Amino acid sequence: MDQPMKSSGLRALDDAFHAVFERTRLEAAPTPATRLDRLKRLRAAVSENEARFDAAISADFGHRSTVETTIAETLFLHVEIKHTIKHLKAWMAPQRVATALQFMPAKNRLMAQPLGVVGIIAPWNYPLQLTLAPAIGALAAGNRVMIKPSELTPRFAALLQQVIAAKFDATEMIVTGVEEETAKAFASLPFDHLIFTGSTRVGRLVAEACGRNLTPVTLELGGKSPAIVDRSANLDEAAERIAYAKLLNAGQTCIAPDYALVPEASVQDFADKVQSHMRRMFGTNPDNKDYTSIISERHFGRLESLVSDAAAKGASIMQVAKPDAPGWKQIRKFPPTLVVGATSDMAIMQEEIFGPLLPVMGYRDAKEPVAYINRHDRPLALYWFGTDTAARDEVLEHTVSGGVTVNDCLFHFTQVNQPMGGVGASGSGAYHGEWGFRNLSKLKPVFYRSSLNRLADLYPPYGSKIARLEKLLRFMT
Repeated sequence: MDQPMKSSGLRALDDAFHAVFERTRLEAAPTPATRLDRLKRLRAAVSENEARFDAAISADFGHRSTVETTIAETLFLHVEIKHTIKHLKAWMAPQRVATALQFMPAKNRLMAQPLGVVGIIAPWNYPLQLTLAPAIGALAAGNRVMIKPSELTPRFAALLQQVIAAKFDATEMIVTGVEEETAKAFASLPFDHLIFTGSTRVGRLVAEACGRNLTPVTLELGGKSPAIVDRSANLDEAAERIAYAKLLNAGQTCIAPDYALVPEASVQDFADKVQSHMRRMFGTNPDNKDYTSIISERHFGRLESLVSDAAAKGASIMQVAKPDAPGWKQIRKFPPTLVVGATSDMAIMQEEIFGPLLPVMGYRDAKEPVAYINRHDRPLALYWFGTDTAARDEVLEHTVSGGVTVNDCLFHFTQVNQPMGGVGASGSGAYHGEWGFRNLSKLKPVFYRSSLNRLADLYPPYGSKIARLEKLLRFMT
């Protein structure tokens, strides 16, 4: 039976992939100069279009704080590219690897080679940064790149497609459309590596599609990242830092503190302090230009449902305004909200929030937070506040998470010398700096045999020489 004909969009996607794929197989690995040139062109693409990217992202959101776009997206990319350019030649150099004594005077080296074609499925919440940060590592490693932006940021996606096409040949880096059929087909292409950033639910589908081609995949997912406030913490300081991290991008951040675990006697005091800091930072006016809108009406409605469910199940709701109050819902700005006395049976504690809602849970014993965290999926991030180093180390040693910031939130993500990645349901694989370069390279082991080595003694006819060699090898190992 004939296969059903593909649409023009899918044929174009296939053609683009195969054109890139063929170039990776026909050409030698890019030189350091070629890779540096690509990185510099990417830097120029960002710097020359900052205002346009900012306007497009804001239009897609309804309103996006210009300062947040600058800090969390464009500046982040400039730092990452600068760091990569500075260290690229050192990363590319073959690594010396120790050689076992019995093989001396041979030598071992580890050679980093491009994988080929790297696909990137980007999210909507930080569309510029989370699209191009993985591309930096991919280009540095000598790969060619295909990018599928999110359908929830169509203006940004169209602009990115235009900007990248002006700076790169289509076989170096190309941005696809965001149509639904493209999104479904993209993950099924036989990439040499695929990077997906998004929800755990969609991540499972992407991993399944990649599995059919045995495509290695890096999954940057999310989950419920806890903030533990220890008894030794400065409550006001912790409240301020958690408030900021929770409301950055209106909570639409995969590593935002999802909920707070606070000593039971301090729950209300902590909630009052958080609300006070939220008011000071973002005020009570929905027209505040520093406060970002929720990406869509569907996402806004989901946040309303989470709050309603928590209230119906006994939580105390603290808000600077009602979501349906004049001015808020019309521009999709959800008021900063605390859910005090949250419990495990509430929907807000069963799914990633991805919005400006902070559940606060009390604990009596210092072991309770660790036990609670370990009963659930491993989080992408974990935050701990306090001065008791023994208590801190107890949490660090007995929990597993993608990353940790101590006495603040988010900032482990900004460290270019540290990997960024999840664990378990919050993701797999890592990137950033050298970690991205290594993750998107084939680290090929090479053994250089010396003419002075007696490895020929292993060849038949075996006879008594094998017994002598075996004895020597056992002694040397």
